[in-house]
Amino acid sequence: MAESKSEKNRLEKRQAELQDWFFDILPSLDDSAAPAPLQALSGDASFRRYFTSTCGDRIYVLVDAPPEKEDAHTFVQIAGNFLTAGINVPEVFASDFSRGFLCLSFLGETLLWEHLDQLRQDNRLVDVNQAYHHAFDILLKIQGIREGSEILLPPYDSVLLGAEVDLFRDWFCGGIMKLELTSGDHELLDGFFEHLIDSALGQTQVCVHRDYHSRNLLYAADGNFGVLDFQDAVIGPVTYDLVSLIKDCYISWPKAMIKEWALNYANMAQTAGIIPGYEADQFLYAFDMMGVQRHLKAIGIFSRLYLRDGKAGYLADIPRTMAYIKEVLADYPQHFQFAMWLEKHIYPMLWTRLRAVTGRNAGQ
Repeated sequence: MAESKSEKNRLEKRQAELQDWFFDILPSLDDSAAPAPLQALSGDASFRRYFTSTCGDRIYVLVDAPPEKEDAHTFVQIAGNFLTAGINVPEVFASDFSRGFLCLSFLGETLLWEHLDQLRQDNRLVDVNQAYHHAFDILLKIQGIREGSEILLPPYDSVLLGAEVDLFRDWFCGGIMKLELTSGDHELLDGFFEHLIDSALGQTQVCVHRDYHSRNLLYAADGNFGVLDFQDAVIGPVTYDLVSLIKDCYISWPKAMIKEWALNYANMAQTAGIIPGYEADQFLYAFDMMGVQRHLKAIGIFSRLYLRDGKAGYLADIPRTMAYIKEVLADYPQHFQFAMWLEKHIYPMLWTRLRAVTGRNAGQ
């Protein structure tokens, strides 16, 4: 799905406007150094685009967040609340909400994902463990933000949770897999999805980043990782961000390590007063069901990014994400029916369909 010429021209025009705006506001930032032209940063799964400009020894991040597509107001509000809570998020130097332009501080360029991948290659598992525990410390700060005091966020309610899992049904099952679902299929999916939603709503409800993973954390040697992409934060299930982090769609770890991390986090959260006393099996079940919900959502989003937006790169992450679901369902015989539905309708044709929609091998 090649980018159209008109779309390319539109994006170039937006970038030029963003650069002109940035050059205009530089004097108000007390920066007299001559700015370098904008350089694009790697894109994300939204309509936002990020650029940098170097001015002397300072680097600024410029954000193009089209106001008809993105809510820059919410980003700025949550950034301020997170900073107050001691979380290392970008400082907002300037904003133009009418045009969707932001100027932010630069937190670094090494994603936690890159750092973890190098540690894995070097078999430095002690350092991997330390990195995740730093991320737990930051997560506890996020979860310690209380609704109605420092921050006012929408609830992660049954409507939103249900809309997310329906992305799997609509964009992946219907769009990528080309399944024609029967009334029986819909009934089975509805029943399983309802269970996932009930499990999520039954958990302690806290401030949820909603995309807390290794590609939204910037590595810092002192453990004070930079936190990005928090504008969709909600009040929701306590295990959601934990699942996002240690059952990451972009890097995977052995099941035993994930279980140990999950229970270590639970102990930390209890000590911090985030959750009350807990039973390990019950906590792990809630964690696993939250993971299935998130991974179904992620697969749907990856599919939509390709089918609607022409972004094929995320399709390579579908097999890893699907493997998490398969692994979890194998541990819970009460979900045998949904597991068998996936065995019948999804797994046998997954690689074939991914190759068919892209015309190439999608990460096998």
